[in-house]
Amino acid sequence: MKTIEMASPGVRDGAGTRDSRFDILFEHVKIGALTAKNRFYQPPHCNGMGGLRPQAHAAMRGMKAEGGWAIVNTEHCSIHPTSDLMPEVLHTLWDDGDIPPLALMCDAVHSHGALAGIQLAYAAFYNANKLTREVPMGPTARPVDGHFPLQVRAMDHQDIRNLRGWMRAASRRASQAGFDIINVDANFSTIAFQFLSPRNQRTDEYGGSLKNRIRLLKELIEEARIGVAGKCAVSVRLIVDELCGAAGLRVEDEGLAAIEMIADLPDLWDIVVGTWADDSPTSRFAGENEHEPFVKRIKSVTKQPVVGVGRFTSPDTMASLIRRGVLDMIGATRPSIADPFLPKKIEEGRYEDIRECIGCNICVSSHYMMANLRCTQNPTMGEEWRKGWHPEKIARKSSDKHILVVGAGPSGLECARALGERGYEVTLAERSRELGGRVVSEAALPGLREWIRVRDWRVTQLHKLPNVRIYLESDLTAEECLALGADHIVLATGAHWRSDGQGRLQNRPFENLDALQILTPDDLMAGAAVSGSVVVYDEDHYYMGGVLAEKLARMGCAVTIVTSAPEISAFGLNTLELPRIARRLDELGVKMLTHHRLSRIEGDGLLLSHIHTGREQQLPAEAVVMVTSRTSNDALYTALQETILKQSGDNTLVSRIGDCLAPGAIYHAVYAGHRFAQEFEGVTEDVPFRRERISLGEID
Repeated sequence: MKTIEMASPGVRDGAGTRDSRFDILFEHVKIGALTAKNRFYQPPHCNGMGGLRPQAHAAMRGMKAEGGWAIVNTEHCSIHPTSDLMPEVLHTLWDDGDIPPLALMCDAVHSHGALAGIQLAYAAFYNANKLTREVPMGPTARPVDGHFPLQVRAMDHQDIRNLRGWMRAASRRASQAGFDIINVDANFSTIAFQFLSPRNQRTDEYGGSLKNRIRLLKELIEEARIGVAGKCAVSVRLIVDELCGAAGLRVEDEGLAAIEMIADLPDLWDIVVGTWADDSPTSRFAGENEHEPFVKRIKSVTKQPVVGVGRFTSPDTMASLIRRGVLDMIGATRPSIADPFLPKKIEEGRYEDIRECIGCNICVSSHYMMANLRCTQNPTMGEEWRKGWHPEKIARKSSDKHILVVGAGPSGLECARALGERGYEVTLAERSRELGGRVVSEAALPGLREWIRVRDWRVTQLHKLPNVRIYLESDLTAEECLALGADHIVLATGAHWRSDGQGRLQNRPFENLDALQILTPDDLMAGAAVSGSVVVYDEDHYYMGGVLAEKLARMGCAVTIVTSAPEISAFGLNTLELPRIARRLDELGVKMLTHHRLSRIEGDGLLLSHIHTGREQQLPAEAVVMVTSRTSNDALYTALQETILKQSGDNTLVSRIGDCLAPGAIYHAVYAGHRFAQEFEGVTEDVPFRRERISLGEID
């Protein structure tokens, strides 16, 4: 065994002393008549809770405020039933009955001295009004976005007058709920921006020239001001560049000019770029501060504070943007999810404690799943109310038990860290020479370098816990595990990729596996040699198949990726990556074949069949990479169970977590490790969380 020496308790390099370079981040910012206590701004973002689970939503936003964010915003809040985005879980302010759920958030945010903002929006083209069945409206008539068989009708002048009234009424209700800032949304999905965009084909006073096209946004800002009667500040969230060339708004053409036309009408400018996928790219395709070229000149045309986003995690980058006059406030959605206490940690000089966003966009996927927000780095996100979890606090231990955690991948690291924070004596054993498990190998794949932060943050925290002992190169047997005398053994031994093709569509191994070179993701990540024509057969549908196709293409292989799904890396729809994945693979010369499954392995290649028609085709190949399913590494679990049975009177308890129990994504593994630590020695309920139920009281 090779042991790692742990730091003394309480040792933190530079803790408690903030670098003076970052003082600028904690200056006050005037927003109309209001004052933000620092420059940290949590922009509007979806979260899968919204008006459906308002107590969970309020607790999540309140946690951000507790963590030091000066302004905390809601997500998209519809102002009228003709702008219905169901089944997406968002907020509404259609009538006074919608005020109480939103007031919960205001109370939670105000309790920590932060300002509460609400994003008031009227969707256009992106809503089919599936719940309300109202006819959707937009600047011009056209089909709704997506594949729904319905068209939007063009708004007439009475519709526009009605819209102005709805904005005024929603602003009044927002003020009654307790909000400090009304954010008039001119994002990609909203009516204000659809009118502003050059794609607006109207021929009346709301179309044609920029002055005409910006008219509606100007009127909505004015209506919001009337609605709040001076009680709230009014901000605008605006796309400054659509990233679609001459067909759309471009910052250097009309983007800056649009802001200059109404420069000081709002109290704050919240600037974004393109669609959601453009605004929130994953780290696989974009780094920190990607949008600076689009926002660097905004302050030259307005005196009002300017907010921009860019997945900011570096205090140096943040301070530089303020110091150079690019931004007045730091907008950070995903970093605020990964670490709600990011501002406070910078303020206290605890930079190494910042749980940096890895840019995987699992948080975004929560919106598409209509489920509570989740995060790979922060397993407590979305669980603040229903489970009572806190990202910086955890209950103290209930006993003096000793826990052995076997496996130091993402699940084992998080389990050992959280148990150690609780005060338990923890032994962490890892069979390899370094900590991190699958995170280490996957972070070495093209574009996934920032994922190593999952390991790095946890290792940093573990080194502060003297009650946690770490042993490397420790491939323990069942007898050795029991000999350590732990009261509870937790197995986080991971999983491995199958080489036989068994998975979602194939319920048994393929035959003729020796006809070709068969590889797994594990083989490629371990450096296996491969050349010539290679097929990546992807039935996993997340990132692995596409990333390996990219890796093989860069190695010089002739690559074809085959999947039964309608898209390559189909889960990427939920992480906003589909277009970028397709473009990247196309640029590398990777051939992409969807809607096909592997039927048979032959001596010179593969026999494929179309999943709907059954039509077969042959695909020549020298090697195939099976990205189908994984098998848990549970041999140690079986051996422990057998050994314990033989040793009557041995009361050692054994648990499996993460991929060892059921293979999943990294965020599943981190959550599993944290959950075990949170619930260890606690009372287990049949329903392990609180639920928000619909009250069946008297209906008005």
